[in-house]
Amino acid sequence: MSFLIVRIAARSRLHARSQGAASASASADRPSVGSEYTYALSPDGLVLQGQGHCAASLLPKADTVIAVLADADVGWHRITLPKAPSARLRAAITGVIEEGLLDDAEATHLAVAPQASAGEPTWIAAVNKAWLVNELAALERADVFVDRVAPSSWPDDPPTGHFSADNGGEIVSEIGKSAAMAGTVSLTWSHPNGVATLSLQGGLARAVFKPEVTASARFSASPDAASAAEQWLGAPVNVMSTAQRALQASRTLWDLRQFDLARRNRGTRALRDSMKKFFSPGWRPVRLGLIAVALFNVVGLNLWAWHQESQIAARRVAMTNVLQTTFPQVRAVLDAPLQMQREVQTLRAAAGKPGDTDLEPMLQAAASAWPADRPPIDAMSFEAGRLTLPGTGWTDAQIVDFRSRLRPGGWTVDSSGGKLALTRTVVAGGAL
Repeated sequence: MSFLIVRIAARSRLHARSQGAASASASADRPSVGSEYTYALSPDGLVLQGQGHCAASLLPKADTVIAVLADADVGWHRITLPKAPSARLRAAITGVIEEGLLDDAEATHLAVAPQASAGEPTWIAAVNKAWLVNELAALERADVFVDRVAPSSWPDDPPTGHFSADNGGEIVSEIGKSAAMAGTVSLTWSHPNGVATLSLQGGLARAVFKPEVTASARFSASPDAASAAEQWLGAPVNVMSTAQRALQASRTLWDLRQFDLARRNRGTRALRDSMKKFFSPGWRPVRLGLIAVALFNVVGLNLWAWHQESQIAARRVAMTNVLQTTFPQVRAVLDAPLQMQREVQTLRAAAGKPGDTDLEPMLQAAASAWPADRPPIDAMSFEAGRLTLPGTGWTDAQIVDFRSRLRPGGWTVDSSGGKLALTRTVVAGGAL
């Protein structure tokens, strides 16, 4: 399974103090959508197969797409996870951390740490909701459907630090509060108590990072910040590009696509991808083959139907010939089997022989199945093809036995109103 890791650029923020407070607030609330993305491509999520920087429409295709957010775009809150059903968990979390949020609760997207348990301390990630929704929508418009959203850093043990070049670093506390400060190189410090992004300028970073703090930590740096990082730290650091760090971040269990941003259209996306692939130039031979098979089936079915109609017409002509040969007096042939049956019945009646629906054969059939414990009948009614006998005093078992004995001979027995009606079963085609 291939993986595409897309690094979403940090959300733009207003740093100039010359603008008024109202302008700063409006700019902070207005999300910006990146037009180009740094990406990493991996065949298994472990090995970096390719990397680059391009527009969303030019991103390579992969089975799974993971978006990685910048360090400063995710705030962290440490709370005791409320005990609430899944449908109300988000509202319960908001009630706990609402006072610590920089934005309104409705404007902030929250995500719970993986494997969190109700009633136990856990970490909550907070992201500007409008900005994140716009970033995901921009990728989807380019047919890049994000399966998971991961942070670049998260509270971790042992601690880790990453140096990166920045035109304006930001301090992000463990409860998600930040304040802008000038700087060219910043350090993102992930530790069990939260995540902080500090500028190397000034004395704050020196005050935080004592030798005993950094002894067990792991440090990395982007290529353009490696020299400054090693000079400041006094030790070599692992040089890691933006794509490599994004690939490393994608291995976390964190997934910020929770609650109302959870993925719900994977089946629809798979169907749309399959249709797009089917109509691509590479599948043109397959499409032509399917069209040829469909045309062949249509032509074959029409030929078979024409053959069947020819056989039916030939049989009708044969029956008509038999009828007119046997009974020359019949001129107009409308239903050969029915007309032949009527002519045979006419000849039988003229010869004085009873038919299957005459009184004598019907009485014989009734007598052959008559129950031994039933007395002879004292009345009956006969119509053409229907013999009605008295059924008063018959038990259900006797009626069932009487009907089952006559059925093999083609007779039908109806029982209603204390009477038994005997008729001849008529089969398809009008034959008895």
